[in-house]
Amino acid sequence: MPAGEAPRILITRLSHIGDCILTLPLVSAIRRVYPQAFISWAVESPSQQLLGLHPGIDQLILIPRGWAKKPSCWPELVQQLRKPKFEIVIDPQGITKSAALGRLSGARRRIGIRGRWGRELSPYLNNQLVTTKSSHLVDRTLELLVALGEQGSFTGSGVEFGLPVCPISQVKIESFLSGQRLGDRFVVINPGASWASKRWETNRFAAVANHLFGQHAIQSVVTWAGAAEQGMAQQIHALAPAATVIADPTSLRDLAALCQTAKFFLGCDTGPLHIATAMGAPCVGLYGTTRPEESGAYGPQHIAVQKWYQSGTCRARRSAGNQAMLDIQVADVNAAVEQMIARLDSEPISQRRAS
Repeated sequence: MPAGEAPRILITRLSHIGDCILTLPLVSAIRRVYPQAFISWAVESPSQQLLGLHPGIDQLILIPRGWAKKPSCWPELVQQLRKPKFEIVIDPQGITKSAALGRLSGARRRIGIRGRWGRELSPYLNNQLVTTKSSHLVDRTLELLVALGEQGSFTGSGVEFGLPVCPISQVKIESFLSGQRLGDRFVVINPGASWASKRWETNRFAAVANHLFGQHAIQSVVTWAGAAEQGMAQQIHALAPAATVIADPTSLRDLAALCQTAKFFLGCDTGPLHIATAMGAPCVGLYGTTRPEESGAYGPQHIAVQKWYQSGTCRARRSAGNQAMLDIQVADVNAAVEQMIARLDSEPISQRRAS
C-alpha cells in the first residue's frame, strides 16, 4: 500500500496491560507512514486508560470481557465494529477471540500470524498471514506490517512507544514526590504480578530496598493496585521503613507519570514493568515463567534477572508455583541494581533521562 493513503485500520489486541503497551510501537509505525490513516483499537478494560492517551489512536472500541459467551452483547458489538467500515484488521494477539473480532468487523484484509504465535483458530479467521521471525513481541508485532508494504519504511525511524504523560497525573505525582521530599532520586518497586508464579517474595524486595538505601541513600516508592498488593507494599515498608515509601493509590496513568521520573524500576514481568519501559525508565526485571527475550522490558538499557525458565503451556505456567522466581536470590538482584546504578552514573549528563 503506497505511503500517503488513508486506510481505515483496526488493531485487535485485547489484553493484557503489558502486551498492549508492547503493541504501541505498531501504532506509532503506522502513523509515521500513513499520517492520514484512521486507526482504531479493540481492547478490554483496563488498558484503555493508557491507550486513550496515545495521539496515534483515533478510536478505542471497548470490548466486554467474556463477550464470546454473552450472545446478548453481540448485536451492539457487531454494530460498533462495522460502523467505521474498516478496510484492514491487524491481529497481533493471535488468538481466537482477537481474530474473531476482525472477522466480525467485515474488513476484507485481516492480517495475522502464521506459526507458533498464531494460536487457536486465528490462522483460519485471518486471511493474510505473516511468518514472524523475531523473538520479542515488539519486533514480531512490527513484522506484521510487511503485509502493508516494505517493513523497512515502518521501522527505519526506530521503535517508538509514543505514550505521553497525562497532565492531571503529572500534577498529582509531582505533589506526592514533593510531599515525600523524594525529588527524582528514587526507585519504583512494584511487587505485584497477575500470576502468582511471577511474584517474588516481599521480604526479598525489602532487603533490596534496604541495600539501595544503605549503600546509595536511594529510597524506593512501592506501588500497588488493589487490596492484595497494598498488603504486599505494607509488608515491604514494615521490613524497610526508612528505605521505602508506600505510593498513594495510583491509576495506570499515575503510574506512568511516576515511572517517568524514577531513577529506575524494579519489579516482576507484569504490566507496570512495561509501562515503565514505555515512559523511558530503565528497568531491572525479574523473570521466572516468562522469557525476557520474548516479552521482557524492551531495549538494551534494561537488565533481566532469571535463573531458569519455568516452561509449560500458558495455562500451566499461570497456575504453577513460583519455583523459578524463588531461586532468584537477594544477592542476584542486589548485583543487578548495582550494575544499573553504575551504568546510569557513568552516562554523560546530557544523556540522562531523570537522574
